[in-house]
Amino acid sequence: MSFDSLGLCAELLSAVSSKGYTTPTPIQTQAIPVIFEGSDLLAGAQTGTGKTAAFALPIVQRLSENIPEGKRRRPRVLVLVPTRELAAQVSDEMQSYGRRLSLRSTQIYGGVNIQPQIDRLHRGVDIVVATPGRLLDHAERATINLSKIEFLVLDEADRMLDLGFIDDILKVAEYLPAKRQTLLFSATYAQNIKKLADELLDKPRHIEVARRNLAADAVTQVIYPSDRKLKREMLSHLIIEGKWEQVLVFCRTRYGADKVTAELLYDGIKAAAIHSNKSQSIRTRTLGEFKRGELRVLVATDVAARGLDIEQLPHVVNYELPQVAEDYVHRIGRTGRAGEAGIAISLVAQDEQPRLAAIEKLLTYAIPRKRLAEFPLIVFKKVVSARPLRTANEPAQAKKAVARPAKAHTVEKKSSDKPKKVQKSTKSRTVAGRKAVTKKVKVDTGRPAPKTGRRGSRS
Repeated sequence: MSFDSLGLCAELLSAVSSKGYTTPTPIQTQAIPVIFEGSDLLAGAQTGTGKTAAFALPIVQRLSENIPEGKRRRPRVLVLVPTRELAAQVSDEMQSYGRRLSLRSTQIYGGVNIQPQIDRLHRGVDIVVATPGRLLDHAERATINLSKIEFLVLDEADRMLDLGFIDDILKVAEYLPAKRQTLLFSATYAQNIKKLADELLDKPRHIEVARRNLAADAVTQVIYPSDRKLKREMLSHLIIEGKWEQVLVFCRTRYGADKVTAELLYDGIKAAAIHSNKSQSIRTRTLGEFKRGELRVLVATDVAARGLDIEQLPHVVNYELPQVAEDYVHRIGRTGRAGEAGIAISLVAQDEQPRLAAIEKLLTYAIPRKRLAEFPLIVFKKVVSARPLRTANEPAQAKKAVARPAKAHTVEKKSSDKPKKVQKSTKSRTVAGRKAVTKKVKVDTGRPAPKTGRRGSRS
């Protein structure tokens, strides 16, 4: 199937061709006709399969068929996203399609001055891509009018729920007209998505082009067991010896991201970090440098795990495994996008074994292990997650057997408590001695103590 068969106009076909797209992805093939029909949509697809174009193309075409008269336009499309980076990316893609049909788009997110956003909205726009929190700020200030919204899109809906945006999303919905088309897209189709869909969607069509929470097939996954103290040396070795030119490294914390960045710079590898402590201008500039190839390594927290579209990114490294297994899928989804091959490497220490077990349980297969000859062989102990499956009773018996000698040891300690009693009596004698000395000083001086109001403060 080609894009011509999906009913797109000539301007959009030209835009798609200029981006190098020749064949629509499965989510595009199924979602675009549904959106043209006007039905609500609940769609789940792997990350990196073209969800943005799946809703952007048909929405832009339908908007262009009825452009309102007048210079000042009111928003007719609202796209809600979880992060600033994703807002910027989706807005750029909507703008690239919309400008061919004389449509205006803008992005709204927090962490930056609100006044330029107000000025842009006042000049009039057709499409707004926003994070829920900042959008509510505008709605409460009455700087945005959402009464003319025809399309509501929830992109990366599961991530918005993970970040606690459920209440903000429902509040935003109160500002929208009841008659609208609502589209919900999600990289993973979790059970809590259905609850949100019941609140916002009206008899939606269901599309799920891949099994839930499955990593992209184009990504080659590898585990390198590692001593935690040697992770940085192993990362530098892989980058230098492998001659990697562009790699995205994930850490769990902001402090960890900054520390890894500093160590890579010390090793002579050009790197920079992005996380929530960085200002939006720095994050945007750093991401732009990485996309242009000016940075060799971008170190990020999970703020960058969703929605970032970096063309032909060859390598992703999990310096530390994520706390939530689903985030692993989204991290490695930054490579292997749009059918391109990619490699996802995880450096796993012994104390990260429970997280690795949860990830492999989610994927339903074991990730291959490899080792580097230049580093010592690491043999992990048995994974704790095997206990509830087979040996639920055995560990409990072993603990009881170990606990018996501990009681005997405690009794022996009780029998050797005499030094504590001696220490107590010595302390009491010392206190008594201090009292006697104090009394003797008073007799020798023959004068009353000064009334200072503070105990023991004589000058």
